[in-house]
Amino acid sequence: MILGVLLAAACGQSYEETKRIAHENRRAAMRRDSAALKVAVLPTLDCLPLFVAEHYQLFDTIHGGVRLKRFTAQMDCDTAMERGRVEGMVTDLVRAVGMQQRGVKLRYVTVTNAYWQLVTNRNARIRQLKQLDDKMVAMTRYSATDLLTDRVVDSVKLKEERVFKVQVNDVTVRMQMLQNNAMDALWMTEPQATMARQLKNPVIYDSRTTKMQLGVIAFREREMRHPERATQLSLFVKAYNQACDSINQHGFRYYSDLIARCCGVPKEVADSLPDVSRNPYVTNQGPRQTDVTAVEKWLGVRAVKPEKRASKVTSNQQKKKRRNKK
Repeated sequence: MILGVLLAAACGQSYEETKRIAHENRRAAMRRDSAALKVAVLPTLDCLPLFVAEHYQLFDTIHGGVRLKRFTAQMDCDTAMERGRVEGMVTDLVRAVGMQQRGVKLRYVTVTNAYWQLVTNRNARIRQLKQLDDKMVAMTRYSATDLLTDRVVDSVKLKEERVFKVQVNDVTVRMQMLQNNAMDALWMTEPQATMARQLKNPVIYDSRTTKMQLGVIAFREREMRHPERATQLSLFVKAYNQACDSINQHGFRYYSDLIARCCGVPKEVADSLPDVSRNPYVTNQGPRQTDVTAVEKWLGVRAVKPEKRASKVTSNQQKKKRRNKK
């Protein structure tokens, strides 16, 4: 009995000690995560400099380190940013301007080389923009792909209500929908666009023809005002620039294994990416005012359109009521 009591007491002490150590480890991990500079990223090629900097430990000089928070949908990145779970994100200018209009002040670090291609399902037999009439297009609302869809529709003078914009936020889900013939057309960026082309799906539009620079890296202005965060950001930019220079010098094939792992594409897709010299990474270049103005104008129009539709519905309902009274 005495031995049993002693064993039970020993086990009890061991269990309590284990709980205490686990609790302390969790608190230490939270402190480290809080001190780190957290950046939301997607499995896309505009985030490659961050993957390179992390892989080659270029962020190690940053006090507190850098944590890349991986998402597969831009809206999830935005949610993390707005709720303060991350200090920075790789996004597009439309999402960033919209976020600022909702009261989150941002500091732009640089534009990225992101571009989008409108890929059509090869079984849909769509070869021209005007054939998008009565077709479904996968995009993300209030983003670069939403703006580009409107530009495409306007360029061929299609009726807006005749092109069905379907919100598909997850970049991996879009690829699956293309492979399963579940969508007529989809907006894709690299490396998913290269994978779609390898599957013999036509590209009928490229955002680079607009001459707009819509990819950006942004940080929360409020956090960056703190001296510690400002120092971290300065070192982050230095590491980012080094990674961009390395990619521009060595090309995508040099990093094909890293691209395949971080972007979730086959190795043969990573090996087949277009030459980086055709669309090199840029550093220390903020968004152009012309692009910001164009995005603000488009967002303003989009904000008014639902009101117009609502007013038309209301007026039609009023007319029906008058006719019924008569």
